[in-house]
Amino acid sequence: MRLFLLIPRRTATAVVLAALTGCTVGPDYHRPALSVDNAYTPDGTMPAPTAGAMQSFRPGQDIPAQWWDLFHCPALNGLVTHAIAHSPNLASAHQALLAAQEGVAAQKGALWPNISGFFNPTRNKISQGMGVQGFNSYLYNLHTLQLNISYMPDVWGGIRRQIEASDAQSALARFQLEAAYLSLTSNLVAAAIQYAAIRGQIEATEGTIASARAILAINEQQARFGDLGERDVTPQRLLLAQAEQALPPLRQQLAVQHDLIAALAGDGPDVSVPDFRLADFHLPTDLPVSLPLQLIDQRPDIRAAEETVHVASAQIGVAVAARLPDLNLVATPGLAVNRFSQFATPGYGTWTLAAMITQPLFDGFTLLHQERGARATYQKAAEDYRSTIVLAVQNVSDALHAIHNDADTLVASVKAEDQARQALNFARTGQRYGDESTLLVLMAEQGETQARMTMVQAQSARLSDTVGLFQALGGGWWNRKPATP
Repeated sequence: MRLFLLIPRRTATAVVLAALTGCTVGPDYHRPALSVDNAYTPDGTMPAPTAGAMQSFRPGQDIPAQWWDLFHCPALNGLVTHAIAHSPNLASAHQALLAAQEGVAAQKGALWPNISGFFNPTRNKISQGMGVQGFNSYLYNLHTLQLNISYMPDVWGGIRRQIEASDAQSALARFQLEAAYLSLTSNLVAAAIQYAAIRGQIEATEGTIASARAILAINEQQARFGDLGERDVTPQRLLLAQAEQALPPLRQQLAVQHDLIAALAGDGPDVSVPDFRLADFHLPTDLPVSLPLQLIDQRPDIRAAEETVHVASAQIGVAVAARLPDLNLVATPGLAVNRFSQFATPGYGTWTLAAMITQPLFDGFTLLHQERGARATYQKAAEDYRSTIVLAVQNVSDALHAIHNDADTLVASVKAEDQARQALNFARTGQRYGDESTLLVLMAEQGETQARMTMVQAQSARLSDTVGLFQALGGGWWNRKPATP
């Protein structure tokens, strides 16, 4: 229930003046307190690898807006540029930002008076028992032209808090757009590297198949001359069959990766995707490392979480203002005439001035519980914000650990591949002179194949984890023009 009062002129004037200099209820927003260690493990040093390029951590070094250029792959650069221009996810995020910006502009309209006008022509008939001065007929026309002017002063700042919430929603949409941009670019680069890794595994498998076929041909020729028995040739046929069996799944993975890249690029599966090879990518050697406290401003997901806290804070003020009295000022000037020509004649004007104060008296405690809910929503948003920061720091730390270990993994893989190749050469030489059994040769061939596959995976892991570090650090979106619809 609301109480409606007609108030005296002096009282209305006093309330209007109070509205012009009125307070803003609810808490003023401040970034939630943080408890984050401003360091990572490992630190910014890394031992030089004995295989592959050396990567070095550069604390404080900034991230370029187009960080994928650091891989020096023209085909990748063209693909990412195409994806940014054609991605439906980015287009959707752009429209969400536009809608949020228009929402802010619409909300600001509540600070201004509301003016509407109407024109109401009527044809009327009155009872014959009623006399109307100035009329010689019981039929007459009435044309009413009127303005309705209403203004609700923002006495308690509820409207301003709602505008503040809309502003924060707009900022949230912007950071969600930046997050979509970062997700698209990093996922696309990672997909291209994975495509190259699968291509490398296919090439290694095809090399194994070619080698196995050549050896099988030699064994079969020796069997025809009686130097080997069928029992000695069968294991080589098995090895060839196993190698050929591994090829179709790899080709299927390559096809899936092709479709993923096409989807990320905003195209159909029939689009032409560059046939990436690992050799097309150059490993970035100088890697930026931002401090954990810098992540708060760099990670778009953290910035989005903070704007969610800001929205919740402003909504507390909206809920508090809803429980306080409202003032509404109304004016309705107009004209009421019988003929159109009388619109230009003085004396037909009408007007009404009114002011109303409304105060909730009893609503079943709805507004009270809405305020309590708004405060609980704020606390939840603050905890989600802290959780987002913790996960972001973990992401960076994990990426640093991965890059540390990738170099060691590649060194071990290169050594293992070299030893496996030597073991295979020794085994084949021994078999040629009858010093090694066929089983040992087959085991050496399998070991060499696995070592080649592992080395390809180690090479791609260094590239992929470097992408993961750029993504974990925020992707350098602050170094490009703001994304606008």
